[in-house]
Amino acid sequence: MSMSSVAAHAAAFWAALLFGASVVATRIVAQDVPPFTLAVLRFAQGGLILALGALVVDPASLYVRRRDVPVLLLLGAVLFAVFPVAFNVGLRLTTASRGALMLATMPLWTAVLAWVLRRERLDARQLVGVLLTIIGVGIVLTERGLTWGETAETMAGEGLMLLTALCGALYSVLAKPVLARSSALTVTVYAMLFGTLLLLPGALAEGLAAAVAGLDTIDILLLLFLGILGGAIGYLGVTFSLTRLAPTQATVYINLNPVVATALAGLLLHEQLTLAFAVGLIAVLCGVLLVNGPQRSAGSRVLQPRGVTR
Repeated sequence: MSMSSVAAHAAAFWAALLFGASVVATRIVAQDVPPFTLAVLRFAQGGLILALGALVVDPASLYVRRRDVPVLLLLGAVLFAVFPVAFNVGLRLTTASRGALMLATMPLWTAVLAWVLRRERLDARQLVGVLLTIIGVGIVLTERGLTWGETAETMAGEGLMLLTALCGALYSVLAKPVLARSSALTVTVYAMLFGTLLLLPGALAEGLAAAVAGLDTIDILLLLFLGILGGAIGYLGVTFSLTRLAPTQATVYINLNPVVATALAGLLLHEQLTLAFAVGLIAVLCGVLLVNGPQRSAGSRVLQPRGVTR
């Protein structure tokens, strides 16, 4: 495995850890901040921080081809507009455990979309790995009270969490061609800022100024974490991983999120983690290894657009 591939796997792994912690932070802040406003405050920070970093480190990275602007706008709408609002509202309508299970289907949707769009092929071993991570998430969530009994509200919440998973999958697949021409920093900056601008009218309608004025110290600290670590660094890591990994290989790491969130809840709330957690964690890690293990000649590979080489 090359150093660039190792870096891509490491970026996806650490992004998953940050997103797992972000779920806990989002659940707390969402009690005081409405969904559009929360997304704007998070991604405005992230986008501006990355843009300033680009200006200092590599100003040329802020240049984009005109033909890529519509794609970047679409990526921003998918991951930084629809995704966060569906996620924030979905968590209000259903339980965190059931929402996390719906979100865990993201690698599966990624595999399907990548196959339909001829961007990736998976072998049987890797498909088993994807399913194993979903099963592992389900096992982990059993100790968080994963129960069933549908109501209209919970069904709507689960539907929104499925939409969130689809958005993440769509971003991973659609970002590959533009990442062949632009850096991960460029794509993340513009997608994040475009998404923020799309959400701004909704945030203003919710009372953005009043929400900001009403923030307490804890909310501010959590928003800084969501914007800097869970926003700028986390999403840059995800996008960077897509420059070296196939879409499903990158998104399968997302299923570490509920494992991390459960571990943090146990640590911070002093809750005892059971054998189910250990079994689920092992299942998720084994699934990730199956998806990202050494590839056979007929295994998973990214199908590059014509004329693009790496």
